[in-house]
Formats: sequence, structure tokens, C-alpha cells
Amino acid sequence: MARLKEFYKKHVIPALQREFGYTNIMQVPKLEKIVVNMGLGAATQNPKILESGLNELALITGQKPIVTKAHKSIASFKLRKGSAIGCAVTLRGDRMYEFFDRLVSIALPRVRDFRGVSDRSFDGRGNYSLGIREHTIFPEINLDKIEQVKGCNVSIVTTAKTDVEGRALLRALGMPFRS
Repeated sequence: MARLKEFYKKHVIPALQREFGYTNIMQVPKLEKIVVNMGLGAATQNPKILESGLNELALITGQKPIVTKAHKSIASFKLRKGSAIGCAVTLRGDRMYEFFDRLVSIALPRVRDFRGVSDRSFDGRGNYSLGIREHTIFPEINLDKIEQVKGCNVSIVTTAKTDVEGRALLRALGMPFRS
């Protein structure tokens, strides 16, 4: 079982029950899934970028990504409907907890001039989104084999009903919010 999952069961659930007055442990918010998305708009001109993006996202998450395709044609971006423009991975269960643990304890502290993540990126229903400018902060990526630095979005979906509950859950799990 993932280290963070055990920590959640032993420490986070009782702490959130005390803080919000939950009577049943099923009321306590938990992580549902984490979606990691990498937009590769330049892949329309160079298909190698898409291939390297797929490989690197698979290394980071430990799961095979799916290719995302354009829904519309946009002439000014030289984009046709159905052309590949990115990749995404949905993580659940133990893989999700492992990824979150690595993101919080290893990857985010490696960001240059890191002072914490913004606590304003909640959507109103307890879900949190985070943009990463350089995917090279993950230790799985070999810097010598990289042709282009790519960014990615990480969306953390929780069962929390409000942003306050979601923020309390993520803070208890170790997310470094700015003070």
C-alpha cells in the first residue's frame, strides 16, 4: 500500500473528522483521481514532439498516456480537427497516491525560487489545479535526452464539497500552500 494512503487513513481522517465534525468516516473528503495533461501544440508541425511527450509523461506517472485530439479546426493555429495536440493520464488508487507523494515531496521543492503553490486554484467544489512550467522537475526525466522543455497541468479531483474542505484535505496530505 502507498505510504501516503496509510498516512491518510491513520492521521488525516481523524484530523478532518475533528476539524469539520464529521460523524461518519465516509463523509471525510478523499482524493478521487489525478489527471496529468500535457498540451503539445507544436506537435502539429513536428510529430516527434508528441512521441517524446508520450514517453516522458509515461515515465513521470508510471502509466501509459492517451493522445488527445483537436475538437475544432482553427486556421490561424494551422490546426485541423482530429489532429493530435497533446496527451493525458488519469491516475487512481495506489498510483495516484504514489504520484501525489512524489509531486509534493520531491518535484515541487525542485522548482526554482519555490515559495509554495497558490491556494486560489480551487474550482468551487474542492478540486485543485496546478500548472507546471517545466516537466524536468520530476526526477524520472533524464535531462540529457530532452529536446524541448514541456509544461503540464495537474488536476486533483477530491470528494470534498467545498474549497475549504478540499484545502484542508490537501494541506493535511502535505501540499505546500503559500502562507
